[in-house]
Amino acid sequence: MAERVVSSAGGLTVAVVCDDDEVERWATGLGATVICEPGRGLNGAVQFGLLRLRAQGFATVAVVASDLPLANDIGWVTEFPGITLVPDRREDGTNVISVPAGITFNFAYGPQSFRRHVDESRRAGAALRVVHDSPLAWDVDVPDDLMAVAL
Repeated sequence: MAERVVSSAGGLTVAVVCDDDEVERWATGLGATVICEPGRGLNGAVQFGLLRLRAQGFATVAVVASDLPLANDIGWVTEFPGITLVPDRREDGTNVISVPAGITFNFAYGPQSFRRHVDESRRAGAALRVVHDSPLAWDVDVPDDLMAVAL
């Protein structure tokens, strides 16, 4: 699934933030930039990745989960000038977040992250677009999620 997500980036630059040598080798093999950031957890790693990409001159950063079996195009999420959120189909988690790199945005992944990311988007003061009807809304949290996609 992660390879599918990376290939769905099309012409976008792909950066993988990780703290694992095997993941680093995998990402490098796919042509992705690797940002090594050990010991920060998911939210800290994503926050650090945003800061690093901002420092490299990127204007927009999209954070895309790696467990999206229906991902086919993620480029469109970066075309909105504000913040784009794609919640999971249960509106609990946040599968995709695209933010202008210059804003202050505090990531809050975990249970109920979608609601927290909506609140954070409002606090940041940027225009907000929420996209519910997208293949990117389908993630895999339990085995039955994968079985439903296979049908």
